[in-house]
Amino acid sequence: MGTKGTEIVGMDVEELLDLLNRAYSDEWLAYYQYWLGAKICKGPMKEAVITELEQHATEELGHALLLTGRIIQLGGTPITKPEDWYKWTNCGYDAPDDPFVKTLLEQNIKGEQCAIGVYKKLMDKTMNADPITYNIVLQIIQQEVEHEEDLQSLLEDFELMTRRK
Repeated sequence: MGTKGTEIVGMDVEELLDLLNRAYSDEWLAYYQYWLGAKICKGPMKEAVITELEQHATEELGHALLLTGRIIQLGGTPITKPEDWYKWTNCGYDAPDDPFVKTLLEQNIKGEQCAIGVYKKLMDKTMNADPITYNIVLQIIQQEVEHEEDLQSLLEDFELMTRRK
C-alpha cells in the first residue's frame, strides 16, 4: 500500500476495507446467481432473459475485480473463501431454484435494489473521504441502476405478454 495513497483516505481504512469486502462478497454471489439463472432459465421470453442475465453476470464479475483492486491498494485482502461470502454479504443470495423467467427476474431485481442501497451508502461514506473509492463505487452504482432498469423492463414486457385479454 502506498504511503501517499493511504494519506488521502480521510476515514478509518479498516472500516473501509470491511465495507469493500462486504460489497465484494455481494458481487461474487450476484455473479453466480446471474450466471446460474442464465443456464437454467425457462419460460416465455427466455432467450431475452438469458442474454440479459449473462451480460449482468459478466458485469458483476467486473465489479468484483474493481473492488479487489481497491482492497489490495488499501493493504487489505479480499475474502479468500467462497463460504465466507455468506458471512460478509449485505444482500444475501437467492438461489435460482425456480427457473421460471418471472421468478428469476423478481429475484434479480431484489438483488439489484439491495446493491444500489449498499453502493449509495458507500458513496455517502467516501464522497469527501476517499475520491478513489468514491469513483469506483460511482462506476459500479451506475451499472447497478442500469441492471435494475433492464430487469424491470423485461418483467414489464413479460407481464404484458402473459396478461389475459
